[in-house]
Amino acid sequence: MIEVSREEARRIAVRAQLLNGSAKGVLTTVRRLGFLQIDTVSTVAPPQHLVLYSRLGPRYDRAELDRHLWRTRKLVEVNAFIHPIEDLPLLVARMRRRREKNAREGRIAAFLKENAGYRRYVLRELDRRGPLLSREIEDHAGFAREKHPWWGDRKMALMLMVLADRGQVAVVGRRQGQRLWDLAERWYPEVGRITWPQAQRVIAERRARTQGVRFERGRWLAHPEATDGPVPDRAVLLSPFDRLVYDRDRAEQLWDFRYRLEMFVPREKREYGYYVLPLLVGDAVVGRAEPVYDAKTKTLRLLGSWGDTSRLDEALDDLAAWLGASIVG
Repeated sequence: MIEVSREEARRIAVRAQLLNGSAKGVLTTVRRLGFLQIDTVSTVAPPQHLVLYSRLGPRYDRAELDRHLWRTRKLVEVNAFIHPIEDLPLLVARMRRRREKNAREGRIAAFLKENAGYRRYVLRELDRRGPLLSREIEDHAGFAREKHPWWGDRKMALMLMVLADRGQVAVVGRRQGQRLWDLAERWYPEVGRITWPQAQRVIAERRARTQGVRFERGRWLAHPEATDGPVPDRAVLLSPFDRLVYDRDRAEQLWDFRYRLEMFVPREKREYGYYVLPLLVGDAVVGRAEPVYDAKTKTLRLLGSWGDTSRLDEALDDLAAWLGASIVG
């Protein structure tokens, strides 16, 4: 690791995350970033799309991500993250890992034991009729919906999540945003096996590389493969899940920018807004804004802005152009 100044660290962090204009396409961008996080909250756009837009600009076509997920299958969705298919050995190693003995794993083990028949039913229905939406896997006659202190009445959703985490079922498509499920053996290609400790080391090294720098004992340390250089003077809004700001402590150390996602904070206790986007200008995170996109009217409305917003109009115009929206209010 190479010690650098904070000014150098800022440029390196932005360049490592391809926010310097070097991103050329969906597939190469995801491969460089390592993964995209999926979330259902999308006051502007789902985070997996907003992250790609922030790097590729208005030319980014959402259909390209779906094409690589469901047609070329060069990307794969696992546990609400999108990964390059070449990382599947690492993901499979995690699925096959030895389970830790903790309260969460204990509850899951008890759930599987208590619902062994239900598990067999789900796998049998997918084998016989898949791919299926979760609601299309009818409840087994002997397992009526019920309230439970842990999973409520969402037993099917929990079962699919657990089976996906163990590599038995997989997401093989989307229908109006809803996940299509099938047996993992029919979707995942055969891959070489590596151990979970080996996979952990590879994952840790890759994440260090994609972050570019880290703060350790009062010093900024750059990854050996990190590069410094000019960063274009572009203003762009980022997803709250963007890896540039996802490490909240590092973001605060780099830019004196304290960011917290407040959608789970009661309205009267929020410092800013429900779903606020950081504003990046060049190599600095300088402010934040809360735009909301209405897909029915194709309009983009700004609910609030904070910090240095002198370049916010430029970022909003760029965002509206990508969404095909007009700015109102």
